[in-house]
This record gives sequence, C-alpha cells and structure tokens, in this order.
Amino acid sequence: MSERIWTAGLVVIGDEILSGRTQDANIANSAKWLNVQGVRLAEVRIVADLMDQIVSAVNALRSAHDYVFTTGGIGPTHDDITVDAVAQAFGVPVVIHPRARAILADYYESRGGLNEGRLRMARVPKGAELIENATSGAPGIRMGNVFVLAGVPRIALNMMDALSGTLEGGRPMLSHTIGCSVAESEVAELLLKVERAHEGCQIGSYPFFRDGGVGANFVIRSTDPHQLNLCATALMEGLKAHGWHPVDGGI
Repeated sequence: MSERIWTAGLVVIGDEILSGRTQDANIANSAKWLNVQGVRLAEVRIVADLMDQIVSAVNALRSAHDYVFTTGGIGPTHDDITVDAVAQAFGVPVVIHPRARAILADYYESRGGLNEGRLRMARVPKGAELIENATSGAPGIRMGNVFVLAGVPRIALNMMDALSGTLEGGRPMLSHTIGCSVAESEVAELLLKVERAHEGCQIGSYPFFRDGGVGANFVIRSTDPHQLNLCATALMEGLKAHGWHPVDGGI
C-alpha cells in the first residue's frame, strides 16, 4: 500500500501579478515551506481581483487537495475582496473577529488609531480562526482547509512560520542535484533508465546555455533518503561511464 501523499493548492490573487507590475515570490516560498511540512504544492492558480474567479478557484482547489493557501487581497482597500470570496465559497457571512479587532486596535494605537479601512482587516468568514502575523498586526485567516495569507511575501512567510508544525502531512520531499556539461538529448535515455531503476525517485532535467556551451542540472527528488542517494550515485556513475564529467551539487 503506497504512502499517503498530502497535497496543497495555492491561489495567487491580484491584478498586479497578472499585469506584470509585481513579480510573485509566494509560489516559491510556499512550495519550500510546504515541503518542510511534508506537504507537496500540487497546483497553482493565479487569478484577478474578481469575486467569481476567486470563489471558483478556492472551491476547486479545496475539493481537490488537503490544503489550500491564498495570497493577496486581505488589505484595507475596497478591492481587497479575498475574505468576502472565501466566505462566499463556504456559504457563510463575513463578521468582525473580536480578537482581530483587538490586535489591530493595539497595533494602530500609536499609528493613528483604527479607521474604516484598517477595520476591514479584522473581517473574517464566520467561524474562521486567526493566523498570527508578527510583522504588521493584521492576522491571516484559517477557514476549514483554506489558509488566507497576505500578498506581501515577507508577511506571508511570517504567517507560514506561525503555522509551522501544525499541518498534518507526510514525509518531506528531498532533492539532490547533479550538473553536467552535456546536451539534454544525449542523456535522455540514461535519465529514464536510472529513474526507472529507483522506485520513488523522479529526475527533472533543467538545461542551461553558458559561454557558448550547453549543459543541464539534473534534480533527483524522493521522500526516501536511501533511494535518493542510490539514485544519485547511479546517475553519477552512468554519466562518468559515458565519458562526461558530472558535478555533484550542480553547476
């Protein structure tokens, strides 16, 4: 019987991402953090600040994966509608969370106090829990298997840190990189042979072009450290046997 694989989906929300004005860093940050938690990021959707798109994405991913994370759209302005969309996805009203209000009141006491915009950040879907935010006061939100995080990568990371160790998950995905100055096409057969010989291992090939030459980094992934080491050793030996010069750790 195969080991249970826990997966997560990510909804990246924001017109600024789709327009190219802002380059998203939350996908990579989320994937790395989830890996440590023993959960694999299996799907990402990038949507605009539109209610129907957010609701559709949240509902699709929460039914397909163990966890869903959203980033963006929980600030103080009128176009920050993620909370409303998540509430609609769950079929519940939006309410002011008393603890969130108290946190914000304390945070803004010496910063001009609460106003209508800042109070928006205390709004949550009814029944939601809060996620601690040590950076800017405004908390994240957990509603069922959906985690609503800030769009600013530094703040989102702090919210994820607050969740560390709280997710039920499997073993983390490990990786080992081997680089070689060889064209992908020349090693395709070897990569397939080595991968098939090592159960539970996957080999990704990432080509590069530098100084007029070609090469690739081969990333081996597995949840089993023993199989990972065996596969890496086999690939190193196979490359050497063909007269190439692999570099453990990548190029």
